Amino acid sequence: MQRLTDWLETHWVAPAYAGWLLAGIGISFFAAATNTMAGWLYAISGMIFALLLLAAILPKRSLTQLQVSREAIAPVTMGDVLTIDIIVHNPTKQPKTLLQVQDMLPYVVGKPASTAIETIYPQSDFHWVYELPTTRRGVYHWHEVQIRTATPLGLFWCRCSRNVPATAIVYPTVLPLKSCPLIDKLGQSENSPLQSLSNRAQLATEGISRGLRPYRYGDPTRLIHWRTSARYGEFQVRELEVFTGSQEVTICLDSGSKWEETDFEQAAIAAASLYFYASRCQLNVKLWTAATGLVWGNQAVLETLARVSFNEEASAEVPINTPLIWLTNYPEAIANLPSGSAWVSWGSRLPNISKFPGITINSQYPLSTQLQQ
Repeated sequence: MQRLTDWLETHWVAPAYAGWLLAGIGISFFAAATNTMAGWLYAISGMIFALLLLAAILPKRSLTQLQVSREAIAPVTMGDVLTIDIIVHNPTKQPKTLLQVQDMLPYVVGKPASTAIETIYPQSDFHWVYELPTTRRGVYHWHEVQIRTATPLGLFWCRCSRNVPATAIVYPTVLPLKSCPLIDKLGQSENSPLQSLSNRAQLATEGISRGLRPYRYGDPTRLIHWRTSARYGEFQVRELEVFTGSQEVTICLDSGSKWEETDFEQAAIAAASLYFYASRCQLNVKLWTAATGLVWGNQAVLETLARVSFNEEASAEVPINTPLIWLTNYPEAIANLPSGSAWVSWGSRLPNISKFPGITINSQYPLSTQLQQ
């Protein structure tokens, strides 16, 4: 019955309860007039049927010229609310009254949102702004807005759809890491690119200074700038640019493997958190996933992590020229990482690897705490 009602509403009109009741009364009067041949009963039944015909025509005409658009939806982080702004425009010279507007959200986002509009004045707009809480990261698309009315008599419902595409991007949560030994100690092995770069910096005394600062206990004496020290009466030490720049690291999310859904969601959060922590440490950091390859830049990384899913088709090769932080639930792959890399593993299997530092995540404990240990 509901399917028939929906079909009638979208293709023509569907009687409301009052419409069914009035139609029954009209049929009763017409049957009585047929039996008694009383003209006044014919007149009453005719007026009822004319009223029903008018009530069936007007709702459709009321919706025909209405226009619907929406503002672009600003991306948000998981846990925040999406602000959705829908505009209903009345281009006609008559007011439109008693409307119901429904935004047909995908089921993974929530139930369809709806609002009632009392009046849209001639050649004016109605802005419907509502907020939608988010509980999952992702990129969500939907396109349908429905307008429904029974104006002016409330006897028949009519519904029409407007194609109004929408895209909502929900970024993964970025944990506010105060420290991360996995990144802080990355490249400690003597053969790693980061360590080699650091060693060259320690031996250098000219050409790469970015400034001077007062001497601190433990600073190498070869970095003292003697001429400036003599001028100020205290030791001044060179600060070398390479200590905070040019060091490269790639956060790799092993999205080509099969994951448990909860573990993969944690891995996406960990990838975002590690990326932004490394960026704050002034490292040249990039993100790699199996489907997109290397990406960098805050917005590009967040959008990639919002879209990524596990078991993706691998179309990009794993970078081998820079140290990696490999996020995986497949520990066997850790053995093939470049020198100076590290790993973060989920699942019950433990990697039997001693040459790379790493963390095994336990989902029963806070992710932020484990990344900072």
